Amino acid sequence: MSKNLPNMLENTIAKIREMVDANSVVGEPIVTQDGVTIIPISKISVGLGGGGSDFVSKNVNRQENPFGGGVGAGVKVTPVAFLIIKEGSVRMLPVAAPASTTADRIVEMVPDTLDKIAAFVDSRMEKKAE
Repeated sequence: MSKNLPNMLENTIAKIREMVDANSVVGEPIVTQDGVTIIPISKISVGLGGGGSDFVSKNVNRQENPFGGGVGAGVKVTPVAFLIIKEGSVRMLPVAAPASTTADRIVEMVPDTLDKIAAFVDSRMEKKAE
């Protein structure tokens, strides 16, 4: 077997490693003027394939047979969510299709509802303290 195919695979994998690093999954933080930090989160899918063959050479003086082969790869980066950090509070904002069932909608509403209830209780406690 020729040494060309393993070399092609190693070179392709090295190039994929250069393209896809930790910053591809968890992006660089973005800080707004209000002090809100937004961190993008992504999903990465990688596909890799290769193949090759040594051909019989008709030239008897030649020590190595001719080689034919190739390697292909694909990388897909899909945004999944954003982490939003504001005043010590962390919230995840998913990037997904809207909820299709009532149960999914209720689950999506829980964090906002809890925040509103907590703000209401805090305001009532402040009024009682005065």
